[in-house]
Amino acid sequence: MPRVLILLLFALLVGGCAETKQIMRYGETDAARVWPEAPEKPRYRYVGQLTGEENFTAEAPDSAGNTLRRFFKAIVGLGGEGTRRNDLERPQTGVVDANQRILVTDAARQAVFVFDRAAGTLSVWDRASASDDYGFASPVGIGVANNGDVLVADAELGRVFRLSASGEPLADYGAGELARPTGLAIDPATGHIFVADTGEHNIKIFSDAGELLDIIGRQGTAPGYFNAPTHLAFRDGRLYVTDTFNARVQVLDSDGKFLRSLGERGLYVGNLVRPKGVAADSDGNIYVIESFHDYLLVYDALGRFLLPIGGTGSGIGQFYLPAGVWVDGKDRIYIADMFNGRVVILQYLPDEG
Repeated sequence: MPRVLILLLFALLVGGCAETKQIMRYGETDAARVWPEAPEKPRYRYVGQLTGEENFTAEAPDSAGNTLRRFFKAIVGLGGEGTRRNDLERPQTGVVDANQRILVTDAARQAVFVFDRAAGTLSVWDRASASDDYGFASPVGIGVANNGDVLVADAELGRVFRLSASGEPLADYGAGELARPTGLAIDPATGHIFVADTGEHNIKIFSDAGELLDIIGRQGTAPGYFNAPTHLAFRDGRLYVTDTFNARVQVLDSDGKFLRSLGERGLYVGNLVRPKGVAADSDGNIYVIESFHDYLLVYDALGRFLLPIGGTGSGIGQFYLPAGVWVDGKDRIYIADMFNGRVVILQYLPDEG
């Protein structure tokens, strides 16, 4: 192929890709799927799911230019077989930031996926440190600081990494102080960063600048003690801690004082065996991932069990070893359906008024 033609095609490919707009869709949808089912009043509606590249489609109909770009990608090896797609593999948990971007940690991809519906883009952040220029190993917990920076707890590297809103590494916290950090939550009133240290069976509190301020709890079964805590959530002055091996969720105040617990070990739906993710909505409802039986369990603000959603499988309303759960400002519930490689989205339906 003449050199001039190659350069022309390359310019078309690069320029076209920069201009091509994408629409982010929530994948497979079924607006009629609700929980609980009729005749009871529905409280949750299925919105869709996020898996990765499949959620993005071209805004405009196909054109000769797009066809030519796909052809050129194929002949120079920039697409097609052999290229790793940007798809979720083992999502852990996530957060929705002020710009409504959905950020998801993925331990298998060793990265953070950023689904930006407004911009129509999917970004994959895999650099943890700027100074040493290495990537994530096992990112789990994630949160957004008051200034918009993103904090990621890496269980294997034993640190919390701070990234800019565009994914540039800025700093890291906890070296030598964290054994196996997993869950992460931020108090918006103080900026304090709560980190579940699964390896040391406690919760560590850091300042926004990364200074270790306090350590909450130790290994045990009494209130305020933990046995392999994993996921955290902070809402309305309350810290929710998934006390995984104690099969319960503990609720603490912003200073780490024990308030109450919910859930108990048992054999029935609504009991806990291996709880993972935890979150709360604007009405105070509490969501707990029961990973062993593949359920999302819903409790009211007082810790009373309301209903289960899920069961083992890959269909709509089913999960396979789910991990994290989080809630956005519109009371949408996001479930990291880990072994199905997706994030499932539900909409909470409160009473009118």
